[in-house]
Amino acid sequence: MTTAVPRLCVTFLPTIEPERLKDFARVAEDSGLDEIWLWEDCFKESGVATAAAALAWTERIHVGVGLMPVPLRNVALTAMEIATLARLFPGRVIAGIGHGVQGWMEQVGARAASPMTLLEEYTVALRALLDGESVSTQGRYVRLDGVRLDWPPAERVPLMLGGEGSKSVRLAARLGDGNLLASAVGEGDIRRTRDLILDEIGADGVSSHHLVVPKIAATGEGARQRVDEELARWEKPADTGIGVAGDANTVAEEVRRLARLGATSVAFAPTEDEPDLLGFVEFLGRAVKPLIPT
Repeated sequence: MTTAVPRLCVTFLPTIEPERLKDFARVAEDSGLDEIWLWEDCFKESGVATAAAALAWTERIHVGVGLMPVPLRNVALTAMEIATLARLFPGRVIAGIGHGVQGWMEQVGARAASPMTLLEEYTVALRALLDGESVSTQGRYVRLDGVRLDWPPAERVPLMLGGEGSKSVRLAARLGDGNLLASAVGEGDIRRTRDLILDEIGADGVSSHHLVVPKIAATGEGARQRVDEELARWEKPADTGIGVAGDANTVAEEVRRLARLGATSVAFAPTEDEPDLLGFVEFLGRAVKPLIPT
């Protein structure tokens, strides 16, 4: 992967009221965090709208959308939105796409018979559009006739892909700049993903490939209980290394452990019942990050 020292990130979950994003983003930047990650979960909050707002309210921090479900979006529209963000906020946008949760796609009448075929066709077209190419293709799902962005990004936008299955992980490794892991993953999931990436693109490719690992976390009084209750919401067992609870040293050691597993970014998410959201963000930046070597 790109570096032995992962970028320290925080996730603004779509279960948090949108109006809290402004303070969240500013505290994340002011406390020294590297990235903010946003979700586009049905039917909560738009990833693009929240990314635009977070970027506008900050000056330095990178903002990633993990992820935009491709069945919901025409690829030309997604390219236009990403390109516009990249032109407005150069060097700070990270785009994430995936085939989405199939049940949600069914709800909105957008479920594809072959999600993998759609994701592959979409990724190839989107990368070419973002690179400023004129794209014509007549695939099973993606059909474009001489489409070219008038305002492509001035520099390459990282295109991350999500997905849990072996085929999805391999496709992301082969076509994307990095893999987005699903939430509530354990050490075995991370190792499996890393090994699949290595098998797909080899050691040379892995050296420049990104792996974003999400992590549920809590600190302060009742932290362990809050993490365990959060894992129960995800239908995951407690005490299996999926979540981390404790002080800054405990959380920093978890970052170092994930780095050894191949993580290039660690995105900490608060529990749903986090009593001090901004305090949690500041804890990550001001207490945890200084303990991670640079």
